[in-house]
Amino acid sequence: MKYLSICSGIESAGVAWHPLGYTCLGLAEIDPFRSAVLQYHYPEVKNYEDFTKIKASDLSSTPDVLVGGTPCATFSIAGLRKGLDEDRGNLALEFIKLIERVQPTWVVWENVPGILSSNGGQDLGTFLGAMGELRYGFAYRVLNTEYVRTKRFPRAIPQRRRRIFVIGHIRGDWKSPAKVLFDNQPVSENIKPSRGKSAGATSNTGASTEGGNTEYWRKLGRDGQYVEDYKDKKVSSTLTAGGRFSMENSAVVVKDPIPTDSKYTVMDRYNKMSRLYKEEVSPTLTAMTGGNRQPIVFHESKHTNSFVRRLTPLECERLQGLPDNYTQIPYRGKSKEDCPVSKRYEACGRAMSVNVMEWLGTRIMQVERGEI
Repeated sequence: MKYLSICSGIESAGVAWHPLGYTCLGLAEIDPFRSAVLQYHYPEVKNYEDFTKIKASDLSSTPDVLVGGTPCATFSIAGLRKGLDEDRGNLALEFIKLIERVQPTWVVWENVPGILSSNGGQDLGTFLGAMGELRYGFAYRVLNTEYVRTKRFPRAIPQRRRRIFVIGHIRGDWKSPAKVLFDNQPVSENIKPSRGKSAGATSNTGASTEGGNTEYWRKLGRDGQYVEDYKDKKVSSTLTAGGRFSMENSAVVVKDPIPTDSKYTVMDRYNKMSRLYKEEVSPTLTAMTGGNRQPIVFHESKHTNSFVRRLTPLECERLQGLPDNYTQIPYRGKSKEDCPVSKRYEACGRAMSVNVMEWLGTRIMQVERGEI
């Protein structure tokens, strides 16, 4: 199976599909750092950079699969919702034009679930209608990383990451895409009950010691590691209903003692406050991971009290199913050890989950062979 990857990012598709026997005909990525990652891992594969300029004659053969996720910011619920009227949104239509030029047998398109409601659903309708005009049959489904199990990832990946995948097939064949996407066994979601009150979470405005002996601020260094504990009633009074805490001053309010048999994952979303949840699964990694909006974890330490720290780039790679230190590369004349951490966080946050891509790649091959 030969594939063309556009908006390649750091090429999660390649990590997933090369072990399955897929061959890459070309890549297309314009971001300097992500392009450097591609060059480092796939030096023999051409990066066409701007996919809107790729022609069929540029490729050594017709791709069996065209795969890519066009920029999703305008389709995100958190975005401005300009959809296809905005330049980045129009890259979705450029993707359609590329399908027309290179005529792949299969199409795999990824985006955020927000496109289901973007412009009242008209954006997705326009995209699917355009595929129909090209006589491609299609099916689509939202897949969640934490539930997709494969041979390489028999327990899936502990990241809550929901993405919509549109699978297309040439000659108006919609049954083949449906066979790829709709198999309940590997992606069944065992919905858990709604979150209960977390042990140690504050339920009333103001400071509280319910469920623990003392509240502390765990002060963190620039790298997210433990620095010191200090108690300050004035500071801890910033706690609000629902066990929220402030990320100001690189410190976090936590309970003492922290249950040693529990893990907590916290997401600082669109302001400086966030809820404290008892979780085993990481929130969705984003391009802002490592900055102000990030998952944060409790971590046991040798100190008297456990501490809170940020995810490391290595952990972000693992939460996407990437090989360890996959994004740690020589960059702009500097060694791998000096690779910019912020770029690594962003690259991981924009990537596709490898287990999901492995599942899709395997299913496509099985349909091709008539196995399903």
